[in-house]
Amino acid sequence: MKYITFDNGDKLPMLGLGTWKSAPGEVFQAVLWALEAGYRHIDCAAVYKNEKEVGDALKKAFADGLVKREEVFVTSKLWNNAHEKDQVQVGFSQSLADLQLEYLDLYLIHWPIALKSHVMFPEKGEDFLDYTNAPLSETWAGMEALKSDGKVRHIGVSNFNRRKIEEILASCQIKPEMNQIELHPYLPQQELVDFCFSHQINVTAYSPLGSADRPSARKQADDPVLMEEKVLHNIAAKHGKTVAQVLIAWSLHRDVAVIPKSVNKDRIKQNLESADLILDETDMETISKLKTSHRFIDGTFFTEVPGSPYEQSDLWENA
Repeated sequence: MKYITFDNGDKLPMLGLGTWKSAPGEVFQAVLWALEAGYRHIDCAAVYKNEKEVGDALKKAFADGLVKREEVFVTSKLWNNAHEKDQVQVGFSQSLADLQLEYLDLYLIHWPIALKSHVMFPEKGEDFLDYTNAPLSETWAGMEALKSDGKVRHIGVSNFNRRKIEEILASCQIKPEMNQIELHPYLPQQELVDFCFSHQINVTAYSPLGSADRPSARKQADDPVLMEEKVLHNIAAKHGKTVAQVLIAWSLHRDVAVIPKSVNKDRIKQNLESADLILDETDMETISKLKTSHRFIDGTFFTEVPGSPYEQSDLWENA
């Protein structure tokens, strides 16, 4: 297993279990299967609506002696309706309570998008707060306070482009330590990854398998299917592995952490075995030549709401 080592010596296993789209009634067992298989990195978020069940699984694992708390790296994320500085603590405290933990290892701003405190998903312009009413600098100051108080060991961002990261870097006291972004061969985002690395910001890949099970509202009829790429099947056959294992290994070979989601016991175990797959230079070069370019999670559910103060350029590079 490869690790990211933070300045204080904490180690993040670079292959973790994602929990987005893991339904209540399934995620409890998935987390336990993952820990039994050897995972020591669990990725969560308030908006996934399953943190209580993840917390139940962690509590059981600790009580049963399966793992110790200090052996598991747990990440969660601040939802968009808690971006005001005095709301950051509120959002964080709810996740901490749901996960039944005394501290988090990593806490991320989920999106550079702010909503009013009573809104989970926006339907009209009045549901948003713009950068004047909820500047990212204030949200980040709230994140810094959490770390300074010892409630979270590391802080970072998610779905942040270079410009938004630079905005935080311009006034921060503590630099972001992670940027979690959509990454896969259809969306390698090499320039953004290089920028993050140049500022000692680590990177985590979400939707590494192409997010085929994303909600139907996030799908288009002409979306490409990453898992059906012939060259990926050829590379998988060459190594006696699955396409999913090749895609996970692809991220690890880029020194990027990766959080594939599964609630299937066998696939959870197979995904973890990707850490042992060594792709050669020919494999990586072949994958880099894929012609398709596609973002599966495009953020239009924020930017195309009538009256939204946000644009695609607030989210993505070159938008």
